[in-house]
Amino acid sequence: MFQSREKLAFVSSDAEDARTAAASLAKRYGQCSVEEADIVVALGGDGFMLHTLRETMDTGKPIYGMNRGTIGFLMNEFREGDLHERIEAAQPETIRPLEMEATTARGEVQTALAINEVALWRQSYQTAKIMITIDGQVRLEELYCDGVMVATPAGSTAYNLSAQGPILPLDAPLLALTPVSPFRPRRWRGALLSNRATVRFDILEPEKRPVNAAADHTEVKAISCVTVRESPTATATLLFDPSHSWNERILAEQFLY
Repeated sequence: MFQSREKLAFVSSDAEDARTAAASLAKRYGQCSVEEADIVVALGGDGFMLHTLRETMDTGKPIYGMNRGTIGFLMNEFREGDLHERIEAAQPETIRPLEMEATTARGEVQTALAINEVALWRQSYQTAKIMITIDGQVRLEELYCDGVMVATPAGSTAYNLSAQGPILPLDAPLLALTPVSPFRPRRWRGALLSNRATVRFDILEPEKRPVNAAADHTEVKAISCVTVRESPTATATLLFDPSHSWNERILAEQFLY
């Protein structure tokens, strides 16, 4: 898909290993600005990859990540050699973020994009009390919980997985609706939704049970309702080595013990 001599822009997190790797790679392969580059090479962990994806959203520039961070689920293995050849053989995966529209108790409306998830969680010692509506139909009149989220396939291995949510293949046309510590109904463990679904969360008793919401790292405090849907227009592209593709990582993660 990609030519063997694409112009590269190396960007890195603030971690020393990432900065050192970016400087070494730039010296070896040349450095372009992000605006001029054909491919952006991100050095860091998953958090920095999310930052890079947000910064380059809708530019059409694919991101090839190499792990110089802690987890690196979204990253390829770090190696300095044969970088052009690796990029040429890489498999592209399209990421579609979620759109969050959050209304605060004061009536202010804030919007943000989320590559991983839109998450709600209680702000005080009181459990949150939330009504969930899917495509205009109330599906759960009262959910008592510590929180609840809508996760993308890309985000299904992050906070969603920690909350016992399902892992989704990257090309699955699905979203994961996952509660965090549900108290009532106690046995409800969430749902799989079409990626075309619109999810609305209404906060019940917001003064007594205040709730915050976040689209990845964009947080809105003291919300009254939140609407979440997959963006119909915004996209980003990740590049994965064929030997360690996203689908392979998804399968491997599900067979860990």
